[in-house]
Amino acid sequence: MAKHSRSRGGGSGCNPFGCCCGCLFNCICSCIFQILFTLLVIAGVIALILWLIFRPNAVKFYVDDASLSQFDLSAANNTLFYNLALNMSIRNPNKRIGIYYDVIEARAFYAGQRFAVGNLDPFFQPTKNTSDLRAVFKGQNLVPLADGDKSEYTSQKNNGAYGIDLKLFLQIRLKFWLIKSKKIKPTIDCALDNVPLHPSNGNFERTQCHLDW
Repeated sequence: MAKHSRSRGGGSGCNPFGCCCGCLFNCICSCIFQILFTLLVIAGVIALILWLIFRPNAVKFYVDDASLSQFDLSAANNTLFYNLALNMSIRNPNKRIGIYYDVIEARAFYAGQRFAVGNLDPFFQPTKNTSDLRAVFKGQNLVPLADGDKSEYTSQKNNGAYGIDLKLFLQIRLKFWLIKSKKIKPTIDCALDNVPLHPSNGNFERTQCHLDW
């Protein structure tokens, strides 16, 4: 009897539909990647061009003058009676960047304890400009001091000058031509080492503050 061989259909063949789908998916992924990469390169170039154009410089903050007409700590109940006056200046050295100061909250500290808070008026500072600010803190507040801080207070009282820290909490916006940035919230730290109680106790030394973004 003749033997007939049976051909077996193999599953090793390629499914044309599956191959087309795989190639299409790879093409789409490759195109998306190229588009994203191109956009990142363009954004980087634009950022570099803007930086070269504007060349932003840090704003300078100074406390030009500080004086006390009262700074009495009650030993009985740790209440501090104070009257502090500050004259400050802000220098914007940038040629093409203006600054909106939307919120300026000033806080005064003694020995790490906050004793006064005040808000200054918002304003716009144009380019290449120096703006003057004045803050006055007057009132009384509970200031619990440790024994070492009380001893330091007594020593400073005898010298007629006190060490006070000033912090400014800001909300600002930068203006580039007609473009305004989102709100930025930097902090200004000012360590005022010798604030005289009266002018006869010496002159305050102008102090540059630290800007923390």
